[in-house]
Order: sequence, then structure tokens, then C-alpha cells
Amino acid sequence: MDHSKALPPGEATPADQAQPAPLTRRPVLGTVQEDQYIHLVRLAWDLRGVGVAVRLELPLNEEPYLTAQGMRRPVRVIAYRFGEYWIYQWGRGRNQRIGALDQEAAQEIRKAAAR
Repeated sequence: MDHSKALPPGEATPADQAQPAPLTRRPVLGTVQEDQYIHLVRLAWDLRGVGVAVRLELPLNEEPYLTAQGMRRPVRVIAYRFGEYWIYQWGRGRNQRIGALDQEAAQEIRKAAAR
């Protein structure tokens, strides 16, 4: 088998196929609190991948949340269900939330922590 030939665009190699799906693309099933936790863990790994330290909190009397340790200020992120979608929110404004399955979520939260 000649491995020197390039694959056509869009075709994956066997090594590519062995890679797990990005964390933000895996299905989530469980209780609401378990789903919140799973989404936050996925985000934690994605943030770590873009150079942001994180801390995941599971308080007894509050919903779980993640704190992104930014260059300027820590950003507290929650995950919640909005209809059939999951959302990350780190403030009250419309520009302070993003879909939990959005591939830009970690980058947007990284930007917020850098402000």
C-alpha cells in the first residue's frame, strides 16, 4: 500500500477515524444535574486545550459551575437547558452566553476571561 499519495479532501485516514469525537459533539444523557456536570467537564477540557486553567465546583446547595481562571479576572460559567438546547452562560448579557455544542464556546469564554 502506497502511503505517499494524498487523500482526497474530506476523506479520513484510519488514524483520524480512531480519534474520539470532539468533546462538544458527544451526546449527553442523564439527569439535568448530571448533564450540567458533563457539559461543564467538556468545557473544562476544551478551555484547558486553549490554555485556560479551570476549577469545577459542585456545591451542595447550588447548581454546578466552572470558574475559568482568566488573565484578568475569573469567569464563572454555568450550563443550563433552554428548550432542547444546552447553553453556557458567564454573565447576564446576550453576548455572555453560547450554545454548549458550539465549537467556539471555549474561545469565547477565554476572551471573556481576558477582558
